[in-house]
Amino acid sequence: MSTVSMSTVSTSAVDHLPPVSLADLNAEAELLTRVDRKYVVPAGDLDALVTGVPGLRALSIDGRRSSHYESTYLDTVGLDSWTASAHRRRRRWKVRTRVYADTGECWLEVKTRGRRGATVKERMLHPGSNPLEVPASADGWVRDRLREADVHGVDPQSLVPTLRTTYRRTTLLVGAGAGRATIDRELRWVSGHGSAEVGDVLVVETKSASAGPGPLDRRLWELGHRPVRISKYGTGLALLTPDLQLNRWHRVTSRHLATHLTLDTGVLA
Repeated sequence: MSTVSMSTVSTSAVDHLPPVSLADLNAEAELLTRVDRKYVVPAGDLDALVTGVPGLRALSIDGRRSSHYESTYLDTVGLDSWTASAHRRRRRWKVRTRVYADTGECWLEVKTRGRRGATVKERMLHPGSNPLEVPASADGWVRDRLREADVHGVDPQSLVPTLRTTYRRTTLLVGAGAGRATIDRELRWVSGHGSAEVGDVLVVETKSASAGPGPLDRRLWELGHRPVRISKYGTGLALLTPDLQLNRWHRVTSRHLATHLTLDTGVLA
């Protein structure tokens, strides 16, 4: 599997977009509560995608147009978080830590479902030294976030790391107040059952304050791409856990990822 073509394509296309700073991006479109659409796109379509939408700007931090992310998902021993999402339960939730590998900054995040299916993400700087746990000092904060989403019975101190994901992310600001988008590549999952990675595939996610499609969505549709059901946590854990193979992400793993997927299972990773 080669990732060279992905890096070459993404760099040449995104580097031609005007830059936007992190402060300006958040001021215009922080969107911690938002409507998401996700797409799985061949890396070769990226040039056509980012050059076909007027007003796009690319997040630039210290001259970098992409950043290396490491996320660790924390779940109950019974995988209650994964199960709630897999079975489309109304009270879905995720707790994770996210490390921005380029700077070492670590955040603790809680994602829940808001009104009309909107994604609600709340975050705080991780107050501990171990990104694989919810520290005691953040116990109340996590409980409050879950309680506000009507999620009860979850003990933050009992959550354990179940999946680690790494990828490189490019963030775009869409013009005319139409929101933002992320483009993830070099996606890799690691769990106690092994590892999986996909090459020459991008996961594109558009994020807006309203339910209507934005200009980037319409451009993706013009290129023949439609929203798909994909979750980094849900998909990755299912790929690496034999007992979870039949799930709501089977279509995307069998149709969109299968030909680009490398699995190394059966060993501790």
